[in-house]
Amino acid sequence: MTTLSIVIPAYNEEDGIQAVIQRALAVRPRLAECGVEGMELIVVDDGSRDRTAELVAAMPDVRLIRHRTNGGYGAALKTGFAAAQGEWIGFLDADGTYPPESFPELCRAALAQDADIVIGSRMAGATSEMPLVRRVGNFLFANLVSLVSAQRISDSASGMRVFKKAILDRIYPLPDGLNLTPVMSTRALHEELRMIEVPIPYSERAGRSKLNVVRDGVRFAQSIVWTALTYNPVRLLGLIGLTCLALTAAVVLWIVAQRVQGITALSAWGVFALFMAAVLGVAGVNLFLLGVMFNYLVAIFYKRPIRQGLFGRPLFQPPLDRHFWWLGLLALAVGGALAIVSLTLSLQGWPLTRLWLWQLGAAMSAIVGIQLVIGWFIMRVLEELSRREAVISSQLSVGSSQSLVLNR
Repeated sequence: MTTLSIVIPAYNEEDGIQAVIQRALAVRPRLAECGVEGMELIVVDDGSRDRTAELVAAMPDVRLIRHRTNGGYGAALKTGFAAAQGEWIGFLDADGTYPPESFPELCRAALAQDADIVIGSRMAGATSEMPLVRRVGNFLFANLVSLVSAQRISDSASGMRVFKKAILDRIYPLPDGLNLTPVMSTRALHEELRMIEVPIPYSERAGRSKLNVVRDGVRFAQSIVWTALTYNPVRLLGLIGLTCLALTAAVVLWIVAQRVQGITALSAWGVFALFMAAVLGVAGVNLFLLGVMFNYLVAIFYKRPIRQGLFGRPLFQPPLDRHFWWLGLLALAVGGALAIVSLTLSLQGWPLTRLWLWQLGAAMSAIVGIQLVIGWFIMRVLEELSRREAVISSQLSVGSSQSLVLNR
């Protein structure tokens, strides 16, 4: 029998908790129609100071779990997850903003499409009373998750979901605060779980919201970024690094164009732009290399194949980092050649105003070349470490099979 455990975290929700419970219990017949024969309802009172726990305890067919102190939205949900007995777990808020009546649609989609997680999306076209500020924030968070995971999602922070209990070990650890939902979305996408969205209506809660738009918005963004960095660092750091290199290239092209026109002197803004280009160029290469190195470390930690590519799949075969050795040597050669040419011209009497760009280019090329060569050596060591267990296992199995042949 397929069972759904619905978890409702509650903190000082005496005004609406009973109505939400009644609405949730009323969906049992519709759940049975879509193949979910059993349902349990768990309310986790997160240290409420009002009559929330008392009102829940007076209602039938509800399991009440109480926190002595307020641990946070995420902490209450995780308590409910641990207590859930169903193969599927659903959750929603206690303030009536999410419709319990949508659980059958979420479950039907989950079973029909063999999904691991089904998100009730407030941003997918259904009627929504979400304030403009929060709508914009959710749009930004969803696009941030999509950017760092290379997969599209419309509502990364939705507080109404259904998921298989069996995936908890893959999406944990989760935070104790309101940022549990975007972290869950980010982890699920990087764990390559099958996640789909179903449009749901959304009603703004009565009374004051517990969400602080600025404070919680910053926390959401930080959580998404840090979670993504623990899975595929090169995607985020690599994109930042490439942006820095693109800005550097734009400044270099502008200076070259100035030179072609016979302009050798730079204004104060030109000098500043050149300085920033040099800094961004070195920073861009470093960030890109750092992202690739971190990907090797992540692969060692998770004991998984190394993630390649910035856009969800490798753009180069073999991967770009395997070319760093010759790219680095080429950059060193170019830097050395420019240095020799500028020195020769300087000895022939060329003024510094005509040579400084070549000398700067020589220095930058040499620095980048050294970085690439060092990065290539480090990544080859990390690659060997990432393959160590697989090689040991393979060689041990070969040795065992040979011993069996000899014993015969």
